[in-house]
Amino acid sequence: MKFVYDFTEGNKELKDLLGGKGANLAEMTNLGLPVPPGFTITTEACKVYLDSGDEPAALRDEVSAHLSALEAAMGKKLGQADDPLLVSVRSGAKFSMPGMMDTVLNIGLSDKSVQGLAKQSGDDRFAWDSYRRLIQMFGKTVLGVDGELFEDALDKAKQAKKVTVDTDLDAAELKKLVTKFKKIVKSEAGRDFPQDAREQMDLAIHAVFDSWNTDRAKLYRRQERIPGDLGTAVNVCSMVFGNLGPDSGTGVAFTRDPASGQQGVYGDYLQNAQGEDVVAGIRNTVPLADLEQIDKKSYDQLMQIMETLETHYKDLCDIEFTIERGQLWMLQTRVGKRTAGAAFRIATQLVDQGLIDEAEALQRVNGSQLAQLMFPRFDEDAKVEQLGRGIAASPGAAVGKAVFDSYTAIKWSRSGEKVILIRRETNPDDLDGMIAAEGILTSRGGKTSHAAVVARGMGKTCVCGAEDLEVDTKRRRLTVNGHVVEEGDVVSIDGSTGKVYLGEVPVVPSPVVEYFEGRMHAGADDADELVKAVHRVMAYADRVRRLRVRANADNAEDALRARRFGAQGIGLCRTEHMFLGERREMVEHLILADTDEERENALKELLPLQKRDFIELFEAMDGLPVTVRLLDPPLHEFLPDITELSVRVALAESRKDHNENDLRLLQAVHRLHEQNPMLGLRGVRLGLVIPGLFTMQVRAIAEAAAERKNAKGDPRAEIMIPLVGTVQELEIVREEAEQVIADVERTTGVALKLALGTMIELPRAALTAGQIAEAAEFFSFGTNDLTQTVWGFSRDDVEASFFTAYLEKGIFGVSPFETIDKDGVGKLVRDAAAAGRATRPDLKLGVCGEHGGDPESVHFFHEVGLDYVSCSPFRIPVARLEAGRAASTSAGSDHR
Repeated sequence: MKFVYDFTEGNKELKDLLGGKGANLAEMTNLGLPVPPGFTITTEACKVYLDSGDEPAALRDEVSAHLSALEAAMGKKLGQADDPLLVSVRSGAKFSMPGMMDTVLNIGLSDKSVQGLAKQSGDDRFAWDSYRRLIQMFGKTVLGVDGELFEDALDKAKQAKKVTVDTDLDAAELKKLVTKFKKIVKSEAGRDFPQDAREQMDLAIHAVFDSWNTDRAKLYRRQERIPGDLGTAVNVCSMVFGNLGPDSGTGVAFTRDPASGQQGVYGDYLQNAQGEDVVAGIRNTVPLADLEQIDKKSYDQLMQIMETLETHYKDLCDIEFTIERGQLWMLQTRVGKRTAGAAFRIATQLVDQGLIDEAEALQRVNGSQLAQLMFPRFDEDAKVEQLGRGIAASPGAAVGKAVFDSYTAIKWSRSGEKVILIRRETNPDDLDGMIAAEGILTSRGGKTSHAAVVARGMGKTCVCGAEDLEVDTKRRRLTVNGHVVEEGDVVSIDGSTGKVYLGEVPVVPSPVVEYFEGRMHAGADDADELVKAVHRVMAYADRVRRLRVRANADNAEDALRARRFGAQGIGLCRTEHMFLGERREMVEHLILADTDEERENALKELLPLQKRDFIELFEAMDGLPVTVRLLDPPLHEFLPDITELSVRVALAESRKDHNENDLRLLQAVHRLHEQNPMLGLRGVRLGLVIPGLFTMQVRAIAEAAAERKNAKGDPRAEIMIPLVGTVQELEIVREEAEQVIADVERTTGVALKLALGTMIELPRAALTAGQIAEAAEFFSFGTNDLTQTVWGFSRDDVEASFFTAYLEKGIFGVSPFETIDKDGVGKLVRDAAAAGRATRPDLKLGVCGEHGGDPESVHFFHEVGLDYVSCSPFRIPVARLEAGRAASTSAGSDHR
């Protein structure tokens, strides 16, 4: 197996092997762009190293051969005393993980070669600055020295000279700093800083391999759902220097604005700096457009290269570059992370430019991004107290209590508090705090700082570089214009404008929600550009999708909203929600009934109310299917809490003020009490044990449908029997239902077509689906309960108790209640669908658990061949979009 590839040997299709960075460096080399020579160590080498604890036997010789070729091309050797070749060692996994893994620059410098670098460059300051950077990065990354020790030493050197930036330190001061840094290494790592250049490189390569399994990298992969077995490639690249003076510098550029999607010149540039300075946000950058005045030749060349790359990749490109004494070098490109709004805008812009088609545009966005666009935004007309303004790095409206470290962010978030993480600048160690926070605010850094890039990737609101804010993390406060914000004070940040406010700013619906509600027309002249982009993508998704999308809705108001959001029917009407409020007392009468007459009277009392509910629902969804689930939860849920009722009865007895109804209720609560109600007397079991309960509901549905038909409506009711475990249960309830429907038809003279089906939410039902299909016209998979019963989890109990530990240990990549467990629950769904259709080819199949609105799960349901998914009204647009993406993906696969 070949473990090392020269940049001239690869291409952008080899991301699995060369990682994203290595594959794209090779691609730029192939395009003839100015890329410093180098080579890439493959992800396969990393996997061997991580599995065995040692590098592959052949790797050292391969690296030596490629290093020799690099030295020949550059005309100097690694670490050569009089004229050293220096290299960077950088990570590069298949998927971008900004700031999560390690990089070491300037490898090859030593006490001897730093003198040669000074002589060859004619700049003592540059040489000693490069050396102190190597020791600092190597010490922290490779030897595990606490990075704060180096930062403190650097800060003291600046304080001693009374300067604020490191570029104001001269060669003599940097030379002293090198001595101090080497002492820190010796003290903390227990060894001297290595003077052998090859040892430096080999140790750095191993450190990059090891960084794949750091806590922060694993946390980021879980957050972004990146597989943990991919490994990282390592890129060894000849150094080019942006810290050679004012005619040198480094920057990050985007071919379009990653926050808004607008075309233009976007990015950051920093004179006399190395690349890590820009990303770390240690010094505030200047806008990329300023480079035109600083170095027009390099600026013009960069603009041309950016256009070449965007046309070649047919997407927004994120580019890192260095200028060394007027010579432009390309260090990296990748398809750039972007905000949700930018994703939709860019996708449609590229269609208009003829670079991609509508099918590809649909694949460039996803349901999670659409959901972000539906969150509220700040009310522009509200009275606000503005604290300051920074760079709008990642859009959104975030409100929370100010916290100044990740530990507090996590702690408060777990207690239910919403927090805003405030830092001078973030680094990879802040990742877990950034995940816990509603938004991130920094006083340093630009649109390409760590905070900005990571926040955009996570869809978090972020404001960076708010220079007016003085952040004091030790005293846990920020100060601006004499005003002090202490930890715990509420602040609001607007990632769309960069504004920072004191207190909670009210929010208003997003324009995308206004569009889905029908209050904003995408074709209007003044329509929001984002709304137009969303409309175009949604229209295409609706044209190509096969899966229909229904809503989980229990009343006319929710049904009408769902219809406005594009619902094609109701997949789940939970009738238990119709028995709450004032009607709860009627259910109590049913439960307390001692005689058939009392029970029938209670049911007669409920019948007209149920009928009215269904009339309103059928009217709201006229012409579309409405699946009504008969009563599912255990009856004790309709009774008062056992503790509260016991106290009430005990107090009444102590006052000798007996209440007969309360005593009967308490007896009923004790009688119906179950240790595990989820697996107790509920669903179809209720219908079989409580005479008349289900037939009352069926009659209400049938009479409501008949009344709507007489009113020239088009009701399309479907009756769903819940929690069936055997076909015999379904047959009994079905027979009773058919008798009731026939009776209503005779009484009203209206012919009714009411489909009768069941909810598949027990493993036995899925395993005997072929039998159950004999008595069912449709299946609706209740994936919430199916997940509980397959896993043996009580969702209410386990999510708070041990799910976090399971996620942290990697047992789950994501909660099985959030995204369907394809191997377990999914297999039952797949097998039950096939068995059901084998018995009844026209069997209608749907899903009504919460997974029906989860983007990843929707793709699975499309693949399995279900007819529809059903979800909450707010998630309907997400399901529509993902159903279109699933159809487009499978069509593309079939075509290929």
